[in-house]
Amino acid sequence: MRLHRWRPFELIWLLSFSLISVALSIWWQDSLFGLTVFFTGVVCVVLAAKGSIWTYGFGVYNTLGYAWISYVGGLYGEMMLNAFFFFPMQIVGWLLWRNRMTQTAVKMRRLSWQGMLLLFVGCGIAVIAYGWWLSTLPGQHTPYLDAVTNVLSVIAMILMVLRFREQWALWIVINGVAITMWSLRLIDGSPDAGTMVVMWSAYLVNSVYGWIRWSKGAREGEPPVNKEEKAVGEG
Repeated sequence: MRLHRWRPFELIWLLSFSLISVALSIWWQDSLFGLTVFFTGVVCVVLAAKGSIWTYGFGVYNTLGYAWISYVGGLYGEMMLNAFFFFPMQIVGWLLWRNRMTQTAVKMRRLSWQGMLLLFVGCGIAVIAYGWWLSTLPGQHTPYLDAVTNVLSVIAMILMVLRFREQWALWIVINGVAITMWSLRLIDGSPDAGTMVVMWSAYLVNSVYGWIRWSKGAREGEPPVNKEEKAVGEG
């Protein structure tokens, strides 16, 4: 992860959100722990947008740290998602990407229209079912908003480790919903909620950048998708 491989926009963006987070953490009196979760999360998603395998290294700390903050904030769906899915997927992602790297970045690809249709229908059904289940848990806040972030995050993570650009369309939705969810927790006075609002806002900016960069990478098709990979993309 060498700085000379970072574009000026990426460095400016990372520095800007880091400084904003520090300032707001002091203002809201959030914890140093919450700040470290924010910083590793921002670095993680920027590296993902770049197609760098090191995204998974920072992701290990971020997923466990965010799971704890979510537990304290009463967002149990977020806690379970990060502790029991995102954390082990950092290891899976590292192993899968390691064998699909160019010199500096992972090889990118995109879904067929059939795959995108299946993705849309599957997401809708899963969100409704999981949201209903979360609503039955005592102390659970915003179950259906939580379900959107949980379900779409699982699917987006799978698309990420399989190197599909459509992950970024899901991340855009996820990040917008998460901003709303943590804003509600901020109003309720949940610890570290302010830092989480800023973190997810940074994620939203990055997800738009990731869509643009991965769309270009998928179009370039370097190298071309082989028959086995194409079959996966067509679901």
